[in-house]
Amino acid sequence: MKTPTDRTSPLSPATLHILLALAGGDLHGYGIIQEVARYSEGRYKLGPGTLYDNLKKMMDGGLVVDAPPSAEAGEERRFYRLTADGGSALAEEVDRLERVVEEARLRLQARRPEGV
Repeated sequence: MKTPTDRTSPLSPATLHILLALAGGDLHGYGIIQEVARYSEGRYKLGPGTLYDNLKKMMDGGLVVDAPPSAEAGEERRFYRLTADGGSALAEEVDRLERVVEEARLRLQARRPEGV
């Protein structure tokens, strides 16, 4: 996986959603799936295969690392944490998406008939 500084293409939807979920704090795999479903209001669903394949690539790319399990939960699950590079990649993608949305709004506004 490319690092945020040499990445030129957009993040995949799965990568974007995983980074976004982890931006709120450390989570285990099922927690990531739940968080994505919660904030997307069920419109985006991550399956376990997609999640763990992407997490492996993101860990190899330095966007995500293992985090210690939550002390209060006392769980033996594997937790994941967003790295500084992961946060940068997410911020870059958000900026890119904002530019896309801005351009789309301008083009749609230009297409509207007058008086509407």
